[in-house]
Amino acid sequence: MSIHSYQHFAKPRDTDQPLVLTLHGTGGDEHQFSGLVSQLLPRAGIVSPRGDVSEHGANRFFRRTREGVYDMEDLARRTEKLAGFIAAHRAANPGAPVWALGYSNGANILASVLFHQPELIDRAALMHPLIPFDPAPQPRLAGRPVLITAGRRDPISPLSLTRTLADYFRDQQAEVELNLHDGGHEIRPEELTALRNFLS
Repeated sequence: MSIHSYQHFAKPRDTDQPLVLTLHGTGGDEHQFSGLVSQLLPRAGIVSPRGDVSEHGANRFFRRTREGVYDMEDLARRTEKLAGFIAAHRAANPGAPVWALGYSNGANILASVLFHQPELIDRAALMHPLIPFDPAPQPRLAGRPVLITAGRRDPISPLSLTRTLADYFRDQQAEVELNLHDGGHEIRPEELTALRNFLS
């Protein structure tokens, strides 16, 4: 898989700095989080792909049949493609840790990569993920830092499923931090503080 498999934003890293992958939510693009990462980690490298699935004109990373119901075959194909893209960028940045953050749809495909090829991501932040299925056990997640952020009143990502996902990662012996706020699907300042602490 090529480093050019997706249309993407890229910023080179300084020596001894991580490469940070950012994955936008539905309707976002490759610039949704690149500026935030530049503020949090000004010397880090950034790779931000644009989802190549269109849902009524909104960019996504995989298809769904309706809200909260995923096309699992498409998710598997798109996960493999994204994993190849990440692997290519790892190879282009030998020795650099790869950190990743995803929001909503971006968090969901990032979680899917972690379920299948966790060795590609050294540290992952999942913001408002929705995983409406039971992932298979993945022992290679052991020791991997994972931050999950969500709103207790999120109408898109129910709190019960957020807690179930956190429990899944704990069961795999990942190092899990769960940060909840009292809002919905929006990103709140306390989440950004948790993200800043997690990435620094």
